[in-house]
Amino acid sequence: MAQHAPLADAGVAPEPPADPAGDTPTTDAAPSADAAPSAAATAPSAAGGDTRPRSAATRAAILAAARDRFAADGYERATIRAIAREAGIDPSMVMRYYGNKAGLFAAASEIEVHAPDLTHVPHDELGARFVRHFLERWESDETLTGMMRVGVTNEAGAERMRGVFAEQIGPVLSAVCPVPEEAAIRSGLIASQILGMALCRYVLHIPPAVALSRDEIIAWLAPTIQRYLTAELP
Repeated sequence: MAQHAPLADAGVAPEPPADPAGDTPTTDAAPSADAAPSAAATAPSAAGGDTRPRSAATRAAILAAARDRFAADGYERATIRAIAREAGIDPSMVMRYYGNKAGLFAAASEIEVHAPDLTHVPHDELGARFVRHFLERWESDETLTGMMRVGVTNEAGAERMRGVFAEQIGPVLSAVCPVPEEAAIRSGLIASQILGMALCRYVLHIPPAVALSRDEIIAWLAPTIQRYLTAELP
Protein backbone atom coordinates (compact mmCIF):
# COMPACT_ATOMS: atom_id res chain seq x y z
CA MET A 1 0.00 0.00 0.00
CA ALA A 2 1.21 3.50 -0.80
CA GLN A 3 2.27 5.86 1.97
CA HIS A 4 -0.64 7.80 3.35
CA ALA A 5 -0.26 11.56 3.25
CA PRO A 6 -0.43 13.26 6.67
CA LEU A 7 -3.54 15.32 7.18
CA ALA A 8 -3.95 18.86 8.43
CA ASP A 9 -4.25 19.33 12.16
CA ALA A 10 -7.02 21.24 13.89
CA GLY A 11 -7.00 22.33 17.48
CA VAL A 12 -8.82 20.23 20.03
CA ALA A 13 -7.66 20.03 23.60
CA PRO A 14 -6.37 16.54 24.33
CA GLU A 15 -8.30 14.18 26.58
CA PRO A 16 -6.70 12.69 29.68
CA PRO A 17 -4.03 10.04 28.93
CA ALA A 18 -5.04 6.58 27.82
CA ASP A 19 -5.83 3.98 30.44
CA PRO A 20 -3.16 1.42 31.35
CA ALA A 21 -4.32 -0.81 28.51
CA GLY A 22 -3.63 1.97 26.05
CA ASP A 23 -7.27 2.15 24.88
CA THR A 24 -9.78 4.95 24.93
CA PRO A 25 -13.49 4.49 25.69
CA THR A 26 -15.69 3.65 22.73
CA THR A 27 -18.39 6.09 23.77
CA ASP A 28 -16.72 9.20 22.30
CA ALA A 29 -18.98 11.79 20.73
CA ALA A 30 -18.99 12.24 16.97
CA PRO A 31 -15.48 13.16 15.83
CA SER A 32 -14.82 16.76 14.97
CA ALA A 33 -11.08 17.43 14.65
CA ASP A 34 -7.72 16.21 15.82
CA ALA A 35 -5.78 17.62 18.71
CA ALA A 36 -2.78 19.86 18.34
CA PRO A 37 0.58 18.35 19.24
CA SER A 38 2.31 19.36 22.41
CA ALA A 39 5.04 21.98 22.39
CA ALA A 40 7.61 19.26 22.98
CA ALA A 41 6.50 17.52 19.80
CA THR A 42 6.91 20.56 17.56
CA ALA A 43 9.63 22.69 19.15
CA PRO A 44 13.25 22.45 17.99
CA SER A 45 15.37 20.06 20.00
CA ALA A 46 17.85 21.23 22.58
CA ALA A 47 20.64 20.57 20.07
CA GLY A 48 19.02 23.00 17.65
CA GLY A 49 17.46 20.37 15.38
CA ASP A 50 13.89 20.66 14.05
CA THR A 51 11.56 17.82 15.02
CA ARG A 52 8.88 18.66 12.45
CA PRO A 53 9.94 16.08 9.82
CA ARG A 54 9.90 13.39 12.49
CA SER A 55 6.52 14.65 13.69
CA ALA A 56 5.12 14.48 10.15
CA ALA A 57 6.39 10.93 9.69
CA THR A 58 4.90 9.88 13.03
CA ARG A 59 1.53 11.38 12.15
CA ALA A 60 1.57 9.66 8.76
CA ALA A 61 2.29 6.30 10.41
CA ILE A 62 -0.47 6.82 12.97
CA LEU A 63 -3.06 7.79 10.35
CA ALA A 64 -2.14 4.89 8.07
CA ALA A 65 -2.46 2.43 10.95
CA ALA A 66 -5.70 4.05 12.10
CA ARG A 67 -7.32 3.66 8.69
CA ASP A 68 -6.27 0.01 8.59
CA ARG A 69 -7.62 -0.74 12.05
CA PHE A 70 -10.86 1.22 11.62
CA ALA A 71 -11.44 -0.65 8.35
CA ALA A 72 -10.66 -4.05 9.87
CA ASP A 73 -12.24 -3.65 13.31
CA GLY A 74 -14.80 -0.87 12.96
CA TYR A 75 -14.83 2.29 15.02
CA GLU A 76 -16.09 0.73 18.26
CA ARG A 77 -13.63 -2.17 18.36
CA ALA A 78 -10.53 -0.38 17.13
CA THR A 79 -8.28 0.64 20.03
CA ILE A 80 -5.53 3.17 20.53
CA ARG A 81 -3.23 0.36 21.66
CA ALA A 82 -3.77 -1.65 18.47
CA ILE A 83 -3.29 1.40 16.28
CA ALA A 84 -0.10 2.36 18.09
CA ARG A 85 1.24 -1.17 17.84
CA GLU A 86 0.63 -1.22 14.08
CA ALA A 87 2.30 2.18 13.74
CA GLY A 88 5.28 0.98 15.80
CA ILE A 89 4.99 3.69 18.45
CA ASP A 90 3.90 4.06 22.06
CA PRO A 91 0.15 4.65 22.65
CA SER A 92 0.97 7.89 24.45
CA MET A 93 2.16 9.34 21.14
CA VAL A 94 -1.25 8.76 19.58
CA MET A 95 -2.86 10.52 22.53
CA ARG A 96 -0.37 13.38 22.28
CA TYR A 97 -1.20 14.12 18.66
CA TYR A 98 -4.93 13.33 18.53
CA GLY A 99 -6.26 13.47 22.08
CA ASN A 100 -8.64 10.50 21.89
CA LYS A 101 -10.12 8.00 19.48
CA ALA A 102 -12.74 10.43 18.22
CA GLY A 103 -10.07 12.97 17.33
CA LEU A 104 -8.00 10.29 15.63
CA PHE A 105 -10.95 9.08 13.57
CA ALA A 106 -11.75 12.66 12.50
CA ALA A 107 -8.17 13.10 11.25
CA ALA A 108 -7.98 9.68 9.59
CA SER A 109 -11.27 10.23 7.74
CA GLU A 110 -10.54 13.74 6.50
CA ILE A 111 -10.98 13.66 2.73
CA GLU A 112 -10.68 16.35 0.07
CA VAL A 113 -11.80 15.13 -3.34
CA HIS A 114 -11.13 18.44 -5.13
CA ALA A 115 -14.22 17.92 -7.26
CA PRO A 116 -13.81 19.72 -10.61
CA ASP A 117 -15.82 22.75 -11.68
CA LEU A 118 -17.89 21.38 -14.55
CA THR A 119 -19.68 24.60 -15.44
CA HIS A 120 -17.05 25.51 -18.06
CA VAL A 121 -16.65 22.00 -19.50
CA PRO A 122 -18.24 21.37 -22.93
CA HIS A 123 -21.61 19.69 -22.44
CA ASP A 124 -20.73 16.47 -24.23
CA GLU A 125 -17.49 16.07 -22.23
CA LEU A 126 -18.99 16.25 -18.74
CA GLY A 127 -19.01 12.49 -18.13
CA ALA A 128 -15.45 11.94 -19.31
CA ARG A 129 -14.13 14.88 -17.31
CA PHE A 130 -15.81 13.66 -14.13
CA VAL A 131 -14.61 10.07 -14.46
CA ARG A 132 -11.05 11.11 -15.32
CA HIS A 133 -10.85 13.37 -12.28
CA PHE A 134 -11.87 10.64 -9.86
CA LEU A 135 -9.55 8.05 -11.34
CA GLU A 136 -6.68 10.49 -10.96
CA ARG A 137 -7.66 11.30 -7.39
CA TRP A 138 -8.04 7.66 -6.38
CA GLU A 139 -4.69 6.71 -7.86
CA SER A 140 -2.83 9.61 -6.25
CA ASP A 141 -4.28 9.58 -2.72
CA GLU A 142 -4.40 6.35 -0.71
CA THR A 143 -6.63 8.09 1.83
CA LEU A 144 -9.61 7.64 -0.49
CA THR A 145 -9.03 3.89 -0.72
CA GLY A 146 -8.55 3.66 3.04
CA MET A 147 -11.82 5.45 3.70
CA MET A 148 -13.64 3.33 1.15
CA ARG A 149 -12.56 0.28 3.16
CA VAL A 150 -13.71 1.92 6.38
CA GLY A 151 -16.99 2.97 4.81
CA VAL A 152 -17.98 -0.55 3.82
CA THR A 153 -17.16 -2.05 7.21
CA ASN A 154 -18.73 0.30 9.78
CA GLU A 155 -21.38 2.98 10.09
CA ALA A 156 -19.05 5.75 11.24
CA GLY A 157 -17.03 5.40 8.06
CA ALA A 158 -20.15 5.15 5.90
CA GLU A 159 -21.53 8.32 7.44
CA ARG A 160 -18.26 10.11 6.73
CA MET A 161 -18.33 9.01 3.08
CA ARG A 162 -21.95 10.15 2.72
CA GLY A 163 -20.97 13.52 4.14
CA VAL A 164 -18.09 13.91 1.70
CA PHE A 165 -20.33 13.11 -1.24
CA ALA A 166 -23.09 15.47 -0.12
CA GLU A 167 -20.78 18.36 0.77
CA GLN A 168 -18.12 18.16 -1.93
CA ILE A 169 -19.61 16.36 -4.92
CA GLY A 170 -23.33 17.10 -4.73
CA PRO A 171 -22.98 20.86 -5.37
CA VAL A 172 -20.69 20.26 -8.38
CA LEU A 173 -23.23 17.96 -9.99
CA SER A 174 -26.15 20.22 -9.13
CA ALA A 175 -24.47 23.11 -10.94
CA VAL A 176 -24.72 21.29 -14.29
CA CYS A 177 -27.90 19.29 -13.67
CA PRO A 178 -30.54 20.29 -16.28
CA VAL A 179 -33.37 19.99 -13.75
CA PRO A 180 -32.34 21.07 -10.21
CA GLU A 181 -35.10 18.99 -8.61
CA GLU A 182 -33.52 15.85 -10.09
CA ALA A 183 -30.01 16.54 -8.81
CA ALA A 184 -30.25 14.17 -5.82
CA ILE A 185 -31.44 11.25 -7.94
CA ARG A 186 -28.78 11.84 -10.57
CA SER A 187 -26.06 12.19 -7.92
CA GLY A 188 -27.01 8.85 -6.40
CA LEU A 189 -26.83 7.12 -9.78
CA ILE A 190 -23.44 8.67 -10.50
CA ALA A 191 -22.15 7.62 -7.09
CA SER A 192 -23.16 4.04 -7.82
CA GLN A 193 -20.84 4.01 -10.83
CA ILE A 194 -17.88 5.94 -9.44
CA LEU A 195 -17.83 4.27 -6.03
CA GLY A 196 -18.66 0.88 -7.54
CA MET A 197 -15.63 1.03 -9.83
CA ALA A 198 -13.44 2.29 -6.98
CA LEU A 199 -14.54 -0.59 -4.76
CA CYS A 200 -13.87 -3.20 -7.45
CA ARG A 201 -10.57 -1.73 -8.67
CA TYR A 202 -8.88 -0.35 -5.55
CA VAL A 203 -10.38 -2.27 -2.61
CA LEU A 204 -11.49 -5.71 -3.81
CA HIS A 205 -8.91 -5.81 -6.63
CA ILE A 206 -11.23 -7.69 -8.97
CA PRO A 207 -8.84 -8.70 -11.81
CA PRO A 208 -10.83 -7.41 -14.84
CA ALA A 209 -11.35 -4.04 -13.14
CA VAL A 210 -7.68 -3.81 -12.16
CA ALA A 211 -6.52 -4.78 -15.64
CA LEU A 212 -8.36 -1.93 -17.38
CA SER A 213 -6.28 1.10 -18.26
CA ARG A 214 -7.41 4.55 -17.18
CA ASP A 215 -8.48 5.42 -20.72
CA GLU A 216 -10.46 2.19 -21.01
CA ILE A 217 -12.35 2.91 -17.79
CA ILE A 218 -13.14 6.41 -18.99
CA ALA A 219 -14.37 5.05 -22.32
CA TRP A 220 -16.69 2.60 -20.54
CA LEU A 221 -17.97 4.78 -17.70
CA ALA A 222 -18.12 8.25 -19.26
CA PRO A 223 -21.20 7.59 -21.45
CA THR A 224 -23.09 6.23 -18.45
CA ILE A 225 -22.12 9.18 -16.25
CA GLN A 226 -23.04 11.54 -19.09
CA ARG A 227 -26.47 9.93 -19.39
CA TYR A 228 -27.09 10.01 -15.64
CA LEU A 229 -26.10 13.64 -15.56
CA THR A 230 -27.83 15.09 -18.60
CA ALA A 231 -30.39 12.72 -20.16
CA GLU A 232 -34.11 12.96 -19.49
CA LEU A 233 -35.35 10.70 -16.72
CA PRO A 234 -36.89 7.47 -18.05
